[in-house]
This record gives sequence, C-alpha cells and structure tokens, in this order.
Amino acid sequence: MPSEISTPVYRLRPKDALLGAQMLFVAFGALVLVPLLTGLDPNVALFTAGVGTLLFQIITGGQVPIFLASSFAFIAPILYGVQTWGLPATLSGLAAAGLVYVVLSLLVRWRGVAWLQRLLPPIVIGPVIMVIGLILAPVAVNMAMGRSGDGSLELYPKNTALILSLTSLVTTILVSLLGKGLLRLVPILCGVAVGYLIALIMGLVDFAPLASAPWFAVPHFTLPEWHWPAVLFIVPVAIAPAIEHLGDILAIGSITGQDYLTKPGIHRTLLGDGLATTLAALLGGPPNTTYSEVSGAVALTRVFNPAIMTWAALCAIALAFLGKLGVLLNTVPTPVMGGIMVLLFGAITSIGVQTLINAGEDLLNPRKLSIVSLILVFGVGGMTIGTASLALKGIGLAALLGVLLNWLLPQELSGDSA
Repeated sequence: MPSEISTPVYRLRPKDALLGAQMLFVAFGALVLVPLLTGLDPNVALFTAGVGTLLFQIITGGQVPIFLASSFAFIAPILYGVQTWGLPATLSGLAAAGLVYVVLSLLVRWRGVAWLQRLLPPIVIGPVIMVIGLILAPVAVNMAMGRSGDGSLELYPKNTALILSLTSLVTTILVSLLGKGLLRLVPILCGVAVGYLIALIMGLVDFAPLASAPWFAVPHFTLPEWHWPAVLFIVPVAIAPAIEHLGDILAIGSITGQDYLTKPGIHRTLLGDGLATTLAALLGGPPNTTYSEVSGAVALTRVFNPAIMTWAALCAIALAFLGKLGVLLNTVPTPVMGGIMVLLFGAITSIGVQTLINAGEDLLNPRKLSIVSLILVFGVGGMTIGTASLALKGIGLAALLGVLLNWLLPQELSGDSA
C-alpha cells in the first residue's frame, strides 16, 4: 500500500492535550461498558487502557495512531470465568490470552502475515465472531427486561426495565444513523446518557454510594492466580480478536496513507496489543484491543500525529484515580446497559456474517458448510469437551475447533482450491 501523504511524525505537544481528551471521549462508552457488564472495576479499566496504549506506543515506536481499551470479545468468557472460578483465576486466563498474541507475533515475524491469514481464514473467523455475539444474546435480553444476566433475579419491574432499555437502544440507533461529526462516533455514550436521564426522572438511581466515595483513590487492582481450567477455557478466544487486530491496523493504515504491516510491522503491533492485554490482566483489568471508533475519529479530524493517543492514554490514567467516577458509573441501572447490549451483541454477530460475505464464501460447499455448522452449534449449543475440572467450551472451543477443522478437512473432498 503506497503512502498517499507524508509519514505522521510523533510530536508530544501540550496544545494537543485537548485533542487527546477528545479521543478518549470517543472511546469512553465502550471502554467502561465492558467492566460494568462483567463486574470489573471501571477505574482499573481506564488505567489499564491508558498504560496499555503507552506500552503499545513504546513497542511500535510511536508510529501508529491507535488507542487500546476494553475488548468485547472476552465478555462472555469473563462472565463465565468469574462465576465459575472467581476473578483472580479468570485473570490468569486473560493474561495467558495476551501471550497468544505474543506467540502469533513471533510466528508472523518468522513466516509472514500470509501465514496468519492461512491459519485463520474468514471461514473460521466469521462464525467464531458470530458465536461471540450469539452466546451473549440471552444476557442482553435478560438485562434489558430487568433481570440479572443469567435471568435468575428480577432487579426491576419488567415494564419499567423495557422503558429504560428501549430508550437507550433507540437513542443509540438514531445517533449512529443521524448523528453528524464526532457525535456519530459516540452512539453508545449517547444511549447510556439518555437512558440514565430517564432513570433519574423515574427515581431509579441511588446516589447513596456516591456520597461516601472519595474524590481521589487508587484503583482496586487485583492480581491473577494461575488456574489451568480458566487458561484453557479463555486462551482460544484470543484467535478472533487477533484477526480483528489485523483488520484495524489495515483500516488505520488506509486512513493515514501508511503501510503499518511493513513499518513498524504487524508483528510489532500484535506484540504491543498482546503485552497490553497481559499487563491489563495482571492488574485486574479487561483485555485490550485496538478501537476502531477512535480510528474513525482520526479519519474525521485528520490529525494523524500518534502523540494524540499518548494524551488520550494520560487522560485515561488520570481519570482512573477519580474515586467518585467509578462509583457513579456503577449507578447506571442494569436495563440501560441491557438496551445497549442488545444492539452491540447483535452487531458482533452481524460482523461475523459480513466477514463471510466479504470473503465470498460458498456455504453450500460441503467442507465449508461443515466448518461453519460445527463452530456455531458447538459454540452456541454449550458443547463441552474434557473433564469437570479441565474442560473446553463456548467461544474457546468454537475457535479451536474451527482452526482444527480448517487444517484437517482435506480440500479435495469439496473441490476447494483455497
């Protein structure tokens, strides 16, 4: 991909601090949504997003204007892991998932990016992404109707919950469709804000915890505890966001007119993303991923200086020490988040479908039909392989199964040439 403009130069200037804060504003809704849905500390998520972005910049030589923050791909594994093994054990699995990126970066440096694309083609990645969205669909619906994520508890009356969730949902859709400029890049934030306002009017927000919270406080960091079942369950999930990373790097490269696959190299960007994810897990935060909405803001503002992301990272770190912020975020009623989730998890599933469409996959081809069908049914249906103490299931099993089927099923059975 030839350069269309001069190479962006890293310049850390005080006058760009406001632009950095603006980039964080674009990412903020999605950044804090993941910890709010999974029970993690949003202040820790802010801190690990900031530190992870700085680490990414160091590893890539400050060449790529990318912001890293909470990954939606790991929501289902975190929810299951925390419920089954507890947070410290789940964090060990998330830390190990980051190391998968490190291994992939070494292999890409050795064999080239084409090797990664052969290992994880669209016929594998598409249905795995669909599984991520479909597994989470019941959680979204339960929360939108005022119940807990697993549906076991009624937290709000159903009709009240539907008012809140549908208001948030409709606002998010309208802003994404009709919003102009930066407003169009923050539909999640707008949906949460309007839903929260309605909840305030209905008297459903409890500010009692906010009054007693300190203004400034160190985030509640949590250290992982190594737990093999959690590691084996979560590690395969890293396959899908690894390919998503490649797409995001190509996207920001097309925006800035640079070939980041060559310089600094996809192996270095993968390494930076992976180490940022592991670092986040070591501190109790959600895994990091490259944020496409921030890339959209880069395209809109036409500010390609990678140092803008340094300012965004520093703003995130500063906000992490506002004790009242985390408590305030936790006052958002469950149905408000549920309404946003209905759209987000449906969108994740749609992205998986679009991946297959863009690749022109023929799903009536017996080989490809077998791969897609088994990934979907094993992943969504709850298939479990292993023992009670050491088992593969869900997204992890689906991802691993897809890789193995694509590798083992002979091409000649279906006449494939790919």
